[in-house]
Amino acid sequence: MRLLAALTCSWLAVLPAGAEDLPKPTGKDIVDPDAKLELLYTRSAPIKGGLTEGPTAAPDGSIYFSDIPVGKDKGLIVRFDPKTKQATVFTNDSRKSNGLKFDTKGFLVACEGSDDGGQAVSRWDVKTGKRTVIADRYTGKRFNAPNDLAIDTKGRIYFTDPRYLGDEPRELEHRAVYRVNPDGSVVEITHECDKPNGIALSPDMKTLYVVDHDNGTDKIDPNAPPPKKGAMKVYAFPLGEDGLVGGQRKTIQDYGDENGIDGMAVDVKGNLYMALRSLKRPGIHVTNPEGQEIAFIPTGKPNQDGKNPVGIPSNVCFGRGEESKMLYVTVDLSLYRIPVKVDGWYVPQEK
Repeated sequence: MRLLAALTCSWLAVLPAGAEDLPKPTGKDIVDPDAKLELLYTRSAPIKGGLTEGPTAAPDGSIYFSDIPVGKDKGLIVRFDPKTKQATVFTNDSRKSNGLKFDTKGFLVACEGSDDGGQAVSRWDVKTGKRTVIADRYTGKRFNAPNDLAIDTKGRIYFTDPRYLGDEPRELEHRAVYRVNPDGSVVEITHECDKPNGIALSPDMKTLYVVDHDNGTDKIDPNAPPPKKGAMKVYAFPLGEDGLVGGQRKTIQDYGDENGIDGMAVDVKGNLYMALRSLKRPGIHVTNPEGQEIAFIPTGKPNQDGKNPVGIPSNVCFGRGEESKMLYVTVDLSLYRIPVKVDGWYVPQEK
């Protein structure tokens, strides 16, 4: 294990700062109404801006997540050990990693964004710290900014490629969803979305869920008018036996003028746990596969004015093993967890 430095981490506080009066979670079949968020980590590294993102559980049960700054500062990948409650830096140059997942062979796969990032999908050997680029181009053109990913039972990597930050020139026409096959080839899955962000697969591999989070700009033209917000929706795409889209897209959530979903995870029943960045209702929005709400876990105070937002979640994952009913959430510059009542789903590891 490549561990470069210890970080400040806290487990005494149980709620986001200033949010002691958060509403209680709803949906008693999913989460106890008296369950509380437990603070595990808050950034102490001398990097500026950005947010924590992309939590995922390793085969050994530890949690890896991205700590993304803005601009020239380098991003981190941090490892949190649930047994010791210690956070350590896995790498202090993540190439602006965002979404993370462990593949079927136990390697850590990262989506590296723009804004002086890698603009690639990479693979890390967490035992040696070696990084390998899996893919950084489609039809010879650089990706915009790989954002989040899902891995299927055949080891194929589905990922979103929007663009939110950075001054790098865009080479691809579309902000699309792609798949990297085991042989390294890249195929476009769909560009039937304005700005794809979070992504997840149903446990039966028959549905691909994609978040459309269009904030209206990708910082291409500095002289452009103020951004006009676009779609804030969650789509379900049916997949065929080949893992490609095999039917019409279905909208299962539409957040209208509110900020919508960022990242998401699924449980063994196929329910979706989605990080809702709404100022009106920040938290984890839990729905069944049809999009009907079955629970809600607040992470910040409702009805914020947006001047100094606090408690805005970015992504979510389940623990593994003994922690399969523990939900980890990245919020602002921190990592939290909260117990739930359903096991999370992960792609099985190869024997």
